[in-house]
Amino acid sequence: MTGKVLLNAELDAYLPLVARGKVRNIYEVDNATILLVTTDRISAFDTVMSNGIPDKGRLLTLLTVYWLRLLSAAIPGLRTHLITLNLPREIPPDHEVKGLRDQYVNRSMQVQKLEPFKIEAIVRGYITGSAWKSYQEHGTVCGIKIDPGLRESEAFPGGPVYTPSTKAEQGVHDDNIHPDKAEEIVGAKYAARIEELALACYKYAADYALKKGGIIIADTKFEFGLDARTDEVVLIDEVLTPDSSRFWLADVYRIGETPPSFDKQYLRDWLTSQGLKSKPGVEMPDEIIVKTGEKYREAFNRITGADWETGDMTID
Repeated sequence: MTGKVLLNAELDAYLPLVARGKVRNIYEVDNATILLVTTDRISAFDTVMSNGIPDKGRLLTLLTVYWLRLLSAAIPGLRTHLITLNLPREIPPDHEVKGLRDQYVNRSMQVQKLEPFKIEAIVRGYITGSAWKSYQEHGTVCGIKIDPGLRESEAFPGGPVYTPSTKAEQGVHDDNIHPDKAEEIVGAKYAARIEELALACYKYAADYALKKGGIIIADTKFEFGLDARTDEVVLIDEVLTPDSSRFWLADVYRIGETPPSFDKQYLRDWLTSQGLKSKPGVEMPDEIIVKTGEKYREAFNRITGADWETGDMTID
């Protein structure tokens, strides 16, 4: 199942553009609904590459919907913003604008319009990345004291750790913060609920991915919004994808090493080796596009039970 690369969503003639992010465009459908369109753009080190990964947007969208449906059924009281994968009627059919809708099928979600909380809810099950660096230097992760003696990539002995971050404007790096700071930003009531839901989602997903696909979810980022009508905290945005998570293959996982990831690490490593880290307008060579796409597709197939390559998108 391989398609053309969609770098720019061009629906402005049919729906008002609300925002354009590094990967997604957001359009207003009506007063209560927005359309999230995931392009095939890819970013690393807060910079968008000039070319993209074929079908990446569809893969991220379908994997997000898979998780949203799974989590909402499994976790009591969890609400998600998902309404439908169907395109809104404002996007004209093929007999009016040939091929337009085909470009956006399965890469677009109609979701509830909610007020996003200004934090990102990061949950870490294993000590790696910036958490490992902080632990080596200070014995803490986001200001949280961690037991001594851990090795790189080891599971946190007390279970997953909630380590929120600020939600910066595009092009500005998010800052890891202590949960107490998150409480100052969003308020005690909402901070507690966000932490509760983020940990519950991570624990369920980590167990599911390991048992079904042999994938370790080392860490992941969730986002939540507020439904002001009901005063509920709602799970929003992309969920448990290779863009928002660090996936490891359980078969090759070793404590004390950095396992290969099913995410953008292949691209990050290439950018770093070429001296291109954080530089704008970088064009990826074919090898990087192919290898990165392969990582994304393998993660999708392992988690969902579908087969992206053959086009068998029957999800277990």
